[in-house]
Amino acid sequence: MTLEVSDLHVGYATATVLQGVDLTIGEAQPVALLGRNGMGKTTLVRAICGLRPPTVSAGKVVLDGEDITRRSSFQISRAGIALVPQGRRVFGSLTTLENLTVVPRTRAAQADDPWTVERVFEFFPRLAERERSMASSLSGGEQQMLAIGRALMTNPKLLIMDEPSEGLAPAVLDVIQDRMELLRTSGMSLLLAEQNVDLALDICDHAIIIDDSGRSAWSGTTASLRSDPAPLERFLGI
Repeated sequence: MTLEVSDLHVGYATATVLQGVDLTIGEAQPVALLGRNGMGKTTLVRAICGLRPPTVSAGKVVLDGEDITRRSSFQISRAGIALVPQGRRVFGSLTTLENLTVVPRTRAAQADDPWTVERVFEFFPRLAERERSMASSLSGGEQQMLAIGRALMTNPKLLIMDEPSEGLAPAVLDVIQDRMELLRTSGMSLLLAEQNVDLALDICDHAIIIDDSGRSAWSGTTASLRSDPAPLERFLGI
């Protein structure tokens, strides 16, 4: 799986947010998407996933050699991209089990090791304990587990996670980080849009920083950011 974002310009009715973003995710590669609040991380995530708004005015999103820039969100999901959205957005009026089984599984037959409800419950044992609970009654951490499990049920080639650590207690965050590490080592490609820079650098081996103008300001290995954090100070104020 390869994803290439080239000179992407994206905006809303009143303003252009991204003004030339470049991003490449290779096979089995975890990439961190960093930037200050309001700099366009979620906008980029939505554009990649075909969610509207925003609107792409220029540039391309190419998945495995195919231009998916203006495809609908369900077509992009079928192509192998899954999203864990900011704020979890589980279906509160459905049970844990129903949230997992409501997801179309169009790639199940093609996946080498398809995700099933049983496999998600093994991955997140806490969800098995809350199988018949309404999603609205789950804790924030449990809802995050459910949002990840729901995305995995589509058998994605690329899993995009938008602020997965947001609002989580440290103990729950440890569990989520451990599960993300397992996904990384399993060979799944990841795009992690995250304010928690330490978490992002721990999980990912490559990073891209979006600056205040909505452009790709820096890209490189996370190891280089650790050895020389000047870009973090310059673009993120860290």
